[in-house]
Amino acid sequence: MTDSRPGPIRRFFGGIWSVLSFFSLLMLNLVVLMVLAVIVGAFVGSRQAAPLDERTALVIAPEGALVEQFSADAASRALARMSGSEVQEVQLRDLLRAIEAARDDDRIDRIFLRTDRLSSASMAALREVGAALRGFRASGKQVIAYADSLEQTGYYLTAQADTVYMHPMGMLLLEGLARYRLYYREGLQDKLGVDVHLFKVGEYKSAAEPYVLDQASPEAKEADLFWMSDIWNRYLADIAEARGLDPAELQASIDGLPARLRAVGGDTARLALDAGLVDGLKTLDEVREEMIGLGAEDTRNHTFRQVDLGGYLAQLDGDAGLGGGDAVGVVVAQGAISGGEQPPGTIGGDSTSALLRQAREDEDVKAVVLRVDSPGGEVFASEQIRHEVELLKAAGKPVVVSMGGVAASGGYWISMNADRIYADPSTITGSIGIFGLFMTFPDTLERIGARSDGVATTRIAGAFDPTRPMDPMVGEIIQSIIEKGYRDFIGKVAEARDHTVAEVDSIARGRVWSGAQALDRGLVDELGGLESAIAEARSLARLGEGEGRIEYIEKPLTPFQQFLTNLSDNAQVGAVLRATGALDLLGAQAVGEQLRRDFGWLSADRDDPRPFRAVVHCFCTL
Repeated sequence: MTDSRPGPIRRFFGGIWSVLSFFSLLMLNLVVLMVLAVIVGAFVGSRQAAPLDERTALVIAPEGALVEQFSADAASRALARMSGSEVQEVQLRDLLRAIEAARDDDRIDRIFLRTDRLSSASMAALREVGAALRGFRASGKQVIAYADSLEQTGYYLTAQADTVYMHPMGMLLLEGLARYRLYYREGLQDKLGVDVHLFKVGEYKSAAEPYVLDQASPEAKEADLFWMSDIWNRYLADIAEARGLDPAELQASIDGLPARLRAVGGDTARLALDAGLVDGLKTLDEVREEMIGLGAEDTRNHTFRQVDLGGYLAQLDGDAGLGGGDAVGVVVAQGAISGGEQPPGTIGGDSTSALLRQAREDEDVKAVVLRVDSPGGEVFASEQIRHEVELLKAAGKPVVVSMGGVAASGGYWISMNADRIYADPSTITGSIGIFGLFMTFPDTLERIGARSDGVATTRIAGAFDPTRPMDPMVGEIIQSIIEKGYRDFIGKVAEARDHTVAEVDSIARGRVWSGAQALDRGLVDELGGLESAIAEARSLARLGEGEGRIEYIEKPLTPFQQFLTNLSDNAQVGAVLRATGALDLLGAQAVGEQLRRDFGWLSADRDDPRPFRAVVHCFCTL
């Protein structure tokens, strides 16, 4: 009988292996328990903001774009935040809420403002934040601004401060407004052999000109310069008033920049100081010491006592408690208008209509503010949303439109039936016109030795095939549909705005206006921002001043999205998940959902039975 027991050497190494396996399993279990503990801690403590001490400065340092609505869903933002790759965006509503709350908060004694990392914002949004900063100062509190360097977007807000400092090696550049576009006719037609057929109504409807011209049309240049000059002159006037300067001298100094810069030996910081655009040249360390002297010191971090925007908003959310009772609902419509369900940052005919319908069916919502920041898009999707506005009014709920940076073309289509329309004087609006593009490329195919041929049972069958030359009959069909769309557009505007069709046509034709110019032409009712629109909605709903909470009507988070959002609010969670690799596992479901949304429009486009689409779009943003 053979002895099957392992030998002593094998037993020795087997014992070592068993011990190592035990400790490996123990460490794995400890890591899992640690992750679970941190996750549970996130749910318990993620929303509990640290209490604020008196003499705290609110630090407002927006990074990236100032937007009406985030461009990604909550789950994607949470994952990006935990992985350190978040797209930098700040919601206008959050910025306004923080400044307005800080105005009456005894714990906040001043604002420390940095806008040198603000990459983009509409002029209307800048004016709303500027007004909020002036309101903060009017309460007797200070705004101190600092920047390494500045350009004119960020400087608009910086100029509203009591004191403006810039680094001694910094640069401040004001250059004015410009709008230049690429024109593709030669490249498409002569180089590639693509024939682009444009159908439109309105000599000022210039959105599709780059595909059929080599340069801007005289009508486009005339209209663009008219509304851009109005917005720029208002920018100069606002800056001049804030800094105690003369607008004409400020314009002259911009035009004479080369000579003025030579006079100071190329020192751009000195130039800004001499022009009165800043109050002093200091490093950040020097400004930090000044802030400590003005307020209180954070001895642990060797800086002034402060709270950033995110921390202060968490504080406000913790103080707010649960909502309930009468409300003014706010629906945000930002981005291009497309059919179907669309992700955040764009407007969907179905998805945005669903939000308006949700507001209509919510008994607590007594009035609705539709916040529009859109250059337009598809006609049919725009009409879906406009119809929901009508249904809200028929249900007895007043609708007030608040136009943001741009509410033109389709953006105006979804706005026109509101009870009242508010626009900032620098809002871009109008562009009441319609166009369609139809491209054919038989010459392109011929250049590579390919040709299209076959038979059809009727003259129209296959006529919309882009591989064949366009039949003149197709042009007649499309132009007839475009003209009908334009008649629908101006007819609906005439009915909604109590004008004649002829009156609307005279100010339409695709022409773009500033908010102030639109008011003069009866396209909007009042000049004002979101706060003014909300006050009007309260009044129309017969709610007293300050009565009725503000409720943003948005698609509710799924349980998975809420889970990730809670995790992302806790810094420890992100560190643990990155270290253990668990972030990749958590991200799989959200990434799949994001891909489905981002690419879902391709299948919808493929299944769309229409051979072409009428478009109400305005390429008129700055």
